[in-house]
Amino acid sequence: MEWICKNLEKLREKRPLVQNITNFVVMNTTANALLAIGASPVMAHARDELEDMIKIADALVVNIGTLDEHWIASIEKAVEIASELGKPIILDPVGAGATRLRTKTSLKLLDMGDITILRGNFGEIKALLGEHGKTRGVDSAAYDMEEAKKLALEASKEFNTVAAVTGAVDYVSNGRDIYAVENGHKMLGRVTGTGCMVTSLTGAFVAIDEPLRAAVSALVIFGIAAEKAYEEAKYPGSFHVKLYDWLYRMDCELIKERAKVRRVEP
Repeated sequence: MEWICKNLEKLREKRPLVQNITNFVVMNTTANALLAIGASPVMAHARDELEDMIKIADALVVNIGTLDEHWIASIEKAVEIASELGKPIILDPVGAGATRLRTKTSLKLLDMGDITILRGNFGEIKALLGEHGKTRGVDSAAYDMEEAKKLALEASKEFNTVAAVTGAVDYVSNGRDIYAVENGHKMLGRVTGTGCMVTSLTGAFVAIDEPLRAAVSALVIFGIAAEKAYEEAKYPGSFHVKLYDWLYRMDCELIKERAKVRRVEP
C-alpha cells in the first residue's frame, strides 16, 4: 500500500525519538532495530528523569519482559506522564498469562493510561481478555487464525486501543477495521526479542501516522525484512544480523513488491 511507503519516507525524514522502557534481554536489539529503520532510540527507566525524557520523546514504548517492583514503578510513572502529555504509548505485555504478576501489571497499565497500541502474541492477548490463555514463558499459546482475528477486534474494543495480535498471520484492529498482515518468516521464532523489535518499530511509526496504519506499517516492513533476511541467512545468528541490514535497506520498491496486507471483514 502506498501509505506504508510514505510512512517509511516520513519516518526517515523526521527520525522520531522513541523512549523505551524495555527489558534487559532486548535493550540492545530494539535500539539497533530503531537505528536501522531510521529512528532514534533512548533506553531510560530511572524515575527521576522520566518526565524530562518523555517531554522530548515522540512516543513511549513499554515492554514488561523483566519485571520487578522498581521496573513496575517506573513503567507506571512513565505511562502517567505520557498520558498527561498526550504522547502515544505502545504496550508490549510480554508473557501475560504466564504469571499473575505479568497479567495484573498489563491490565493495570491498560486501565490507568491512554494506551495507543497494544502489541502482543496470540497467547498474551488471549490472557488479557480473560480467555485463560496459556503461555510457556514468553512463547505464544497455540495459534488459531480465525480466533486471532476475533481477539484483535475484541481487545481493541475492550481496552479502547489499537490491538495487534501477532502470529502466523498478524491481525490489527481499531475496533472497526481489521487488517491482516501475512509477511514474516518462522525463523523469527528462533531469535529472542523479535516481537520486542516490532513493538519498538511501531513506536517509531506511530510518531508519524495514526495508530492503525502505524501498527500495520511496522508489521509489514518488519515482516518483509525477515523474509529478505532468511533468503540470505538460513541460521538464527546470521538471520538476526540480516534483519538489521534489511531494515536499513528497506525502500518503497521492496514494500510494493513484497507487502502482503489486506483489509478483512470482522
